Amino acid sequence: LPASKETVEQRLHYVKQDGQAVFKFAVRKTEEICRRVLERNNLDASQIDLFVSHQANRRIITAAADRLGLPESKVIINLEMYGNTTAGTIPLALADAIKQGRLKRGDLVLLASVGAGFTVGGVLLRWSL
Repeated sequence: LPASKETVEQRLHYVKQDGQAVFKFAVRKTEEICRRVLERNNLDASQIDLFVSHQANRRIITAAADRLGLPESKVIINLEMYGNTTAGTIPLALADAIKQGRLKRGDLVLLASVGAGFTVGGVLLRWSL
């Protein structure tokens, strides 16, 4: 609707979000996609060297990592440095992991993202650079 006196008074032109529902969905789906990717490769989370999730919310990342049984040492969180850069969060996190010496050739890396429209994706890769 175009903004008008009525839409402004009724707050109809604002984006609304049920934060608790989004949080629960994001944690559940991040865990599910990660487990699916690991199972397809006959692996379990203990074999992962680094977990890189979309950097939208620290609580979502840590809750998903906890559900997967991943220690903090295997999780990259750089949200405080850059904020949520949308599509750039995972590449930035990988770059930071390299700078910090936390990502090296041969590491098994699990990437996960939950995004707009409740889309979910996961990637398992062997770092070769």
